[in-house]
Amino acid sequence: MMATTGRRSSVTTPADTNDTLSPDTQVSITGRNVEVPEHFAERVHKKLAKIERLDPTLTFFHVELQHEPNPRRADESNRIQITATGKGHIARAEAKEDSFYAALETALAKMERSLRKVKARRSISRSGHRAPLSTGEVGAQLVAESQEARGADDLGKYDVDPYADKVDDVVPGQIVRTKEHPATPMSVDDALSEMELVGHDFYLFINEETQQPSVVYRRHAFDYGLISLVATDES
Repeated sequence: MMATTGRRSSVTTPADTNDTLSPDTQVSITGRNVEVPEHFAERVHKKLAKIERLDPTLTFFHVELQHEPNPRRADESNRIQITATGKGHIARAEAKEDSFYAALETALAKMERSLRKVKARRSISRSGHRAPLSTGEVGAQLVAESQEARGADDLGKYDVDPYADKVDDVVPGQIVRTKEHPATPMSVDDALSEMELVGHDFYLFINEETQQPSVVYRRHAFDYGLISLVATDES
C-alpha cells in the first residue's frame, strides 16, 4: 500500500529511462496526499508505452494520483487522472477505485478505448466515408475492444458530483465553475474526435461549414447527435 502524506510529491522522467517509450516522450507523475513509489512509476511507464503506440504523436503524459481519506467512499478513495498531450490535441481519462493499481488499469482502459475510436474515425475520414459502413460492425469492434481491456471501462458508472459538498442544499443551483476555450472552427468529424479524446459526453465547437456554435453529443448505442444555433430575424 502506498504511504499517504500531507504534501504533494512529483516524479518527472524522460522516456529514455524506459526503452519501451520513444526517446522524446516525457512522463510526469504527481501525487496528492500520497507518495509515488518507484515500482509504481515503473509500472506506469510500461503501461503508457501501449497507449503511445496507439497515437505516436503523443509526447507528454501527466499522471496524477490523489488519495481521498473518506471512509464512506473507501471503494473510490484512490483517484488517478491521465492527461496525454499530442500534436494539437489532448486525451484525458480518470478513474476512482479502492487501490491505485485498479484505478490505473481502469483509466488506461478508458484512454485506450477513446484513442481506438478516434483512430477508426480518422481512418474512415481518410477513406472518404463520412460514417462507418455498418453500425453493427462498429458496435462489435467496440465490444471486442472492451473485452480486450478486461471490462475495466464501466460505461454505466459515473463519478460522484465533485461539487456535492460545496453547494448548500437550500440554495438554488449556482454556476460553480466557468471555463473559456479558444474557438477554432472545425469539422463535425474533428469535434467528435475531440470529444472522444477528452472523454466527455458532449463537445462545444464552431462549425467550420456554418460558422455557428454547435454541440456534438452521445446518443444511445454508438450514435451521436448534433445541435446548432441559427440566428433568427425578429424584426
